[in-house]
Amino acid sequence: MVSVTNTQITLVQIDNYGPWTVTPEPRREVDLQTLQSRLYADLAQLIGTREGYVFFTRFDNIVAVTNGLDMEAHGLFQESIANRYPVTVSLSVATDETPAEALRTASERLQRAGSAQDAGRQEILRGQVVGEPARTEGDLQMAHFDVNDATGKYTDRLSEYDTFVHIQQGYSELMQYMYEAHDSLSFFVGGDNIITTCPALDADAYWDAIEHVRGTVDVELKVGVGRGRSAQRAGMAAKHALEVCRDGGDEVELAVD
Repeated sequence: MVSVTNTQITLVQIDNYGPWTVTPEPRREVDLQTLQSRLYADLAQLIGTREGYVFFTRFDNIVAVTNGLDMEAHGLFQESIANRYPVTVSLSVATDETPAEALRTASERLQRAGSAQDAGRQEILRGQVVGEPARTEGDLQMAHFDVNDATGKYTDRLSEYDTFVHIQQGYSELMQYMYEAHDSLSFFVGGDNIITTCPALDADAYWDAIEHVRGTVDVELKVGVGRGRSAQRAGMAAKHALEVCRDGGDEVELAVD
């Protein structure tokens, strides 16, 4: 039996962003894209230096796996963003055995504080963290998926847009399947790579996910899976397990605890 996980999720939401983008008049799209990408990069660095992972989702909303970061650290992130950007961010933190349930709770907490487009809702910080005494070496399970021979099948044979479509079809199908079947959260992280934060799953669950994507959209995946007390530790274990897949030709590899 696989031991349970305890995932800490932080939802980052830009305050009053929709109205701000058109006040006092519509802002140039290139400027908005630049702001969003820089904000994501800064958060990735701020949280990444504390062994967390950050995923851009819709850019005005960002999801992070933040085991090991307390509420004080979250407040410092808010302060840093407010000092460098024309917008502020609200943060909501929640924990659960399943990542999806943690994100649902974080979302509900922030929604109760007011609308994302409410000018009066600014720099909300609420929620709970996994306390240091409760943390374990197996709190997180991270899976690193990639597409089998993406370069040979797609990049070196098809137009870039056709390649993009194939990769996105695989990502979308995996994202939906892992969310609905296993309460997991999957995020595209560039190239042909997808990172999934999962509850405690065994190898059969990953085999089922790969077979589902192959049978539904004809995209072949492989995956390495790791456990750890922080997102980066679990993620690096998953990356090493993925290298074992690449070297040995297997499609599922779970890192040895």
